[in-house]
Amino acid sequence: MFLGKSSRNIQRGMKLGTWNFRSLYRAGSLKAAARELGRYKLDVVGVQEVRWDKGGTVREGDYEFFYGKGNDNHQLETGFLYTVE
Repeated sequence: MFLGKSSRNIQRGMKLGTWNFRSLYRAGSLKAAARELGRYKLDVVGVQEVRWDKGGTVREGDYEFFYGKGNDNHQLETGFLYTVE
């Protein structure tokens, strides 16, 4: 991708991570996870084992959570948490 001269001078580090939650199915887990990610100042986090029905997006604090549906046994579900600026 080509960036103009003015864009090249603006640099911002982006912190990425992955997390295997295994417990995001419990009530309140997303709020606790968003708080923890904020402590580490992560911008984008890949999430495994979401275990939620269907798919969609949810806003929690400074993060937007985008997730997809796995199989009927609540397995193979993944998603991303990313900061909303």
